[in-house]
Amino acid sequence: MAAKKPSTANRAFKVADQIQRDLTELIARELKDPRVGMVTLQGVEVTPDYAHAKVFFSLLTGDPEETQAALNQAAGFLRNGLFKRLHIHTVPTLHFVFDRTTERAADMNALIARAVASRSKDGEDA
Repeated sequence: MAAKKPSTANRAFKVADQIQRDLTELIARELKDPRVGMVTLQGVEVTPDYAHAKVFFSLLTGDPEETQAALNQAAGFLRNGLFKRLHIHTVPTLHFVFDRTTERAADMNALIARAVASRSKDGEDA
């Protein structure tokens, strides 16, 4: 029984990865909602029973809340597109979540740059 666990987890990872690739293509080619601009899918988490998938996305430009609403509104359409592409018994219900990781990373980089700049100024005064 213990030997079955890794293959199940590996399969979930493969399914999540395939969903991410297929959704990227579906959003880029078939979703015509003007509220959805330059979206990048950061990752997909699938529940063990494949009933639900959280899809994490980031934006190059646009309003995160508006884009999230548009993607969640289009979730049924996108899920239908996945049905045609994925060859699995259950295609999960999609839940789109704005991923602030890249936003936070940019903020951290700016803080570090300011700290380094102020440190070098302090060194010049001494």
